[in-house]
Amino acid sequence: MAVATGYRGGPSEKGVSLSGFPSAVPLSVDSPAWDQVVPCRPLRNGRPQLWDGERNGRNEKGGSVRADALAPKALFDSAVHYEIPVFQRPYVWSEEDQWAPLWEDVQRVAGKVIAAGEDPDALETVGGHFLGAIVFKSKPPVSGDVTRHAVIDGQQRTTTLQLLLDAAQAIFESLGYEDEAEALEELTVNSAKRFRGKPAQFKLWPSRSDREAFAAVMGGEDTAAFGDHRIVEAHRFFQHEIRTWITADEEETTAVVGTRLQRVQALTDVLQSRLYVVAINLSGHDDDQLIFETLNDRGTPLLKADLIKNWIFQQGERVHADIDSWPDKFWSEFDDDWWREEVAQGRHLRSRIDTFLQYWLTMRTREEVLTDDTFRRFTEHAAALMVTADAAEALLTELLRDAEKYRTLAQMPPTTAAGRFHRRVIQEFELAATTPLLMWIISDNHHIPEEQVETALSALESWVIRRTLLRYTMKDVNRMMVSMLSLLDAAPADTVGAEVGRYLAAQTADARLWPTDDEVVERIPDLRMYANLRQSRLRVVLEAVEQLLRTERHEKVSIDDPLQIEHVMPQGWRKHWDDHPPLDDKAAQARDRLVNTLGNLTLVTQKLNGSLSHRPWTDTEAEQVAPTGKDAGRGKRSLLNKFSVLVLNKEIIDDHPETWTNADISKRSMHLAEKICQVWPGPERFVGTTAG
Repeated sequence: MAVATGYRGGPSEKGVSLSGFPSAVPLSVDSPAWDQVVPCRPLRNGRPQLWDGERNGRNEKGGSVRADALAPKALFDSAVHYEIPVFQRPYVWSEEDQWAPLWEDVQRVAGKVIAAGEDPDALETVGGHFLGAIVFKSKPPVSGDVTRHAVIDGQQRTTTLQLLLDAAQAIFESLGYEDEAEALEELTVNSAKRFRGKPAQFKLWPSRSDREAFAAVMGGEDTAAFGDHRIVEAHRFFQHEIRTWITADEEETTAVVGTRLQRVQALTDVLQSRLYVVAINLSGHDDDQLIFETLNDRGTPLLKADLIKNWIFQQGERVHADIDSWPDKFWSEFDDDWWREEVAQGRHLRSRIDTFLQYWLTMRTREEVLTDDTFRRFTEHAAALMVTADAAEALLTELLRDAEKYRTLAQMPPTTAAGRFHRRVIQEFELAATTPLLMWIISDNHHIPEEQVETALSALESWVIRRTLLRYTMKDVNRMMVSMLSLLDAAPADTVGAEVGRYLAAQTADARLWPTDDEVVERIPDLRMYANLRQSRLRVVLEAVEQLLRTERHEKVSIDDPLQIEHVMPQGWRKHWDDHPPLDDKAAQARDRLVNTLGNLTLVTQKLNGSLSHRPWTDTEAEQVAPTGKDAGRGKRSLLNKFSVLVLNKEIIDDHPETWTNADISKRSMHLAEKICQVWPGPERFVGTTAG
């Protein structure tokens, strides 16, 4: 990512300064680091010049792109009307980051104009100040109408420039400088009678959420109803700074130069002719999306969703849909900060909305979609489905339904199949690759009966848990989910659960096998679980077994406290748990392995102190090694009894009053393996069944 750093309104080539914005700003044509895209230009007759070949370039599709360095007098000359598309974000610039630094730069250039006086050569060296770039697309001309341009990128600086011009005009008029006020008014208002009372009376028409405030400010109306709206605040800020600078008494401060009239004239000169933007006109070709992507790919942390949103609304415009209503109907959900928040996806951080769109495309296309390919794949998929306004709205309605369901996943209670699956498989076992299938199964667009949702997700969860416990690879999950999506797409809704179970049970490849009950019971007792499997995943397994044991005892009590893994026989068993005589090296190594198997692991609601957990099993033994201090004379069995009310531990305590041995660990491993098979039934129940 190209990033401009370390500048703050300093002079650049031939006296042209860069806008005074904070350093380390990511590159974008809508950010102040635009100079990384368009280098500072030499001046000729006070006008920045473009390098050879830039004025009329050709884009990848052959359409012409015209780029000019324009001052406000040229940019807003004649009857023009720049429209911010309805789907663009609202005005967000602020005093600290943009307004104040911009005013400092304008004030500085104006001071140089005053110092130059009427000397043409001196004025030539004053140069100007670049604001950045504006990318727009001219619309076909209509007789008697304003010349309309759609602003593709650069709406923040365009809006700010209009507010600055109008604020100066209002102050000039209030101070009696009518000629200068009239000169600036020509750059903000289309004065013809036929435009009065219409949006076309303004040179700029901002994004939808800003229009009422903008019209009130620019029309000189009462703005009290708009409170602290950014549009109102910006206009008020510039008015205050301009009035303060113009009316300052030069005898009382050294911060100003010249007389009031000189300051007014110099500021008029700067605002008319010495603020430059690189105006890129897309010449009416259908390449604005390409330009939008290219410019923003150079550094702004634009999300894939931003590109997709821009493309969606352009498609809507092409099919003559009511896109003015689309932001509220289809996109307001995605404007929430929750969607743009970055969350961990494996080793990377990604916004929730980009992650959702990637999964949604995988679900819809039944093909694996890579992160970097999300935008292209979306346009390919949606283009064929947005050929009419009705079809486009139908697709967006489905997208919104799935988005709302996706957002509720993390809040779904664990008593539901989807909530349980999301917590266990996606969060704790970190198998996000199953998300597209989960989304498909619970989508309101597919109307899968709840019992089928339960069957499908339980089967897939069993497949994941069993393979993970037995340390089978998960490298083929992405392709497997795609295969299952293709299968389910043609399946009747009331057979989805059976189809998922039968599909998993039928897999024979090593990367896809669903371990049977016999495999689980045979292998789990010999596997080292602790340290080879994350504690959070072990906790999921033991909590599920605990819930099963409670259900068997007709106790449906939820486990709300954060539980922690604890060894029954401590890992430091040599201190108080060694046999008499002590175990030889071979036997000791065998026990080292055994203490980390599933049968020796349990859960406690309060983690036992390390020194306590090394104590002998019984109180009698503990009295000999811990006669004083906290819990003096209490053995490990008593401590478990004290700190735990779980059925898992009650079985250990009740059945082993005197000892906890290697044989007890092995026996409990077998017992827990059998319980795991009950919690997560295997492929046996689907073998030989049909989906009818």
